[in-house]
Amino acid sequence: MNEIKIKEIVENLIDTFLYAGKISLDLRKKGLTKEMKSDNTPVSNGDLEVNKIITKKIISLTPDIPIISEETSDNKSISNLENFWLIDPIDGTYDYINDLDEFTINAGLIIDKKPVAGLIYAPAKERMFYSFGENSAFELIKGELIKLECKKNFNKNEIKFVSYSNKIKPEIEKIHKILNVKSFTRMKSSLKFCVIAAGEYDGYVAEPRACEWDIAAGHAILKHSGGNVTDFDGNEIYYGKKDFKNPSLILKSKNIL
Repeated sequence: MNEIKIKEIVENLIDTFLYAGKISLDLRKKGLTKEMKSDNTPVSNGDLEVNKIITKKIISLTPDIPIISEETSDNKSISNLENFWLIDPIDGTYDYINDLDEFTINAGLIIDKKPVAGLIYAPAKERMFYSFGENSAFELIKGELIKLECKKNFNKNEIKFVSYSNKIKPEIEKIHKILNVKSFTRMKSSLKFCVIAAGEYDGYVAEPRACEWDIAAGHAILKHSGGNVTDFDGNEIYYGKKDFKNPSLILKSKNIL
């Protein structure tokens, strides 16, 4: 699949993401119904409705490419996947159900086990991010299209990272020191990838946790903005692993060695 075709697919999904975001907020305003899944994480009717909207459109655009979504069992038992979609309809469900604003809607396209396109929408913040190739990562906000460049605003003396917790584990703190990180800010969901791609922060470190659908779209967007995503040993991240589990992660702006 060439970049022109991927660009066409992504651009045809943007309005669907904006619509799904509107629905997610409308449902939250009305009052969500919630339940706990078998892994003891919450899911709401909003997660399921957004999943339905996104998957329906993706199937119409790429009927021959399997979809792996956090909220369904479809295709999760297929082994040796190479070309597929990874969808997380609501990443940051806790924020979503508690009227906070960092939750996101996500879809990443994987070709040959690598992310080639990503879409992330943060409805409560009205920030739409997407990418479809090298140097082709963008944010659409209030009708304005901005090209994403992660090196923008970089200050080597004030390196700022995001973190999923206010308490940094020793292994992560060690990497922060090596990279000369001066401060960090707690941030939920895949929005972490987007703010690094936009040059608002410089990186993120996480031990093995979460699943591939949590990071695929963000990986594509950050990579296409000039950033770098590896495991702790500097290895490239591939997709379609057993149980779709993530390895350790280091996200970095282009400016960080």
